[in-house]
Amino acid sequence: MMKLIIQIPCYNEEHTLGTTLAKLPRSLPGIDCIEWLVIDDGSRDRTVEVAKAYGVDHIVRFPINQGLAKAFMAGLEASLKAGADIIVNTDADNQYCAEDIPTLIQPILLHQAEIVVGARPIWKTKQFSLSKKLLQKLGSWVVRIASNTKIPDAPSGFRAFSREAALQLNVFNNYTYTLETIIQAGQKGIAIASVPIHTNPVMRPSRLVKSTPRYVVRSLFTILRIFIIYKPLRFFLFLGTLPFSIGVLLGFRWLFFFFFETTTRTRVPSLILAAILILIGFQLWMFGLVADLMAANRRLIEEVQLRMRRVDTDAVKRTVKDVSPVKQGSNVHLEL
Repeated sequence: MMKLIIQIPCYNEEHTLGTTLAKLPRSLPGIDCIEWLVIDDGSRDRTVEVAKAYGVDHIVRFPINQGLAKAFMAGLEASLKAGADIIVNTDADNQYCAEDIPTLIQPILLHQAEIVVGARPIWKTKQFSLSKKLLQKLGSWVVRIASNTKIPDAPSGFRAFSREAALQLNVFNNYTYTLETIIQAGQKGIAIASVPIHTNPVMRPSRLVKSTPRYVVRSLFTILRIFIIYKPLRFFLFLGTLPFSIGVLLGFRWLFFFFFETTTRTRVPSLILAAILILIGFQLWMFGLVADLMAANRRLIEEVQLRMRRVDTDAVKRTVKDVSPVKQGSNVHLEL
């Protein structure tokens, strides 16, 4: 039985969640069961009441606001425990068209990809300013370089994940999951694809992008951090090569003047600077080797984690097959 769970991270979404839920499908070709899951990220309004009124099947609740990234990961964990074969993530502000869900999951059903990202028509979206459109394109280009993928709209939150892909994902950043999961997919060799989607008119301002410059800075730090986590040796080798090379050139310069200059100048400051730069470069290379060893240990831990997740979710899948389906709208809760 192919089960699809549509998850929606929410934070004070009582005014938009109902519109979003009203358009979600309950049946699709190739899918035997569709369930809805809402992650209440410490909302202080009637978000949970709205979710119950619209018959949401599963509700994960944080007592206090944890941030989008943690809400997203909590949704993946809960979806896997509920026996999901495919997980679709969408926003509670009705930004994405629910009619595009069949298009979004099609590459997974055809075994062409494990993760599918919906690509918004950025240049045709009137509510995006020119600066935001340019920054979206620039950010997506940087993510493509860092991840070695071809995703044109990296910040898009409208995504589909196969069960296998969801089992392998880990989000370290507390701010957002969008960029990090793409870089992880590229570094782990998870097949990732993109499909064109449509967007609805804006119902409220973005809570994630309160300031465009701040969002850009935080996104760049996220990309840099994930690149260091997955490619530490390459990063520190590149970082250490610059001071090491400058130090070597200064050293050769000192040797040239020492052997061929006729004056009595010792040029000691140049020699000291060359030694300092060479030592800095060498130390950065050593940091790279240590970080690479730590990365190897992290990969082993992730392998253990993946096997444990598979054991747990396989047991859940067997249990789900053995019991009768939960009636839609039963509002299963999980407090975190």
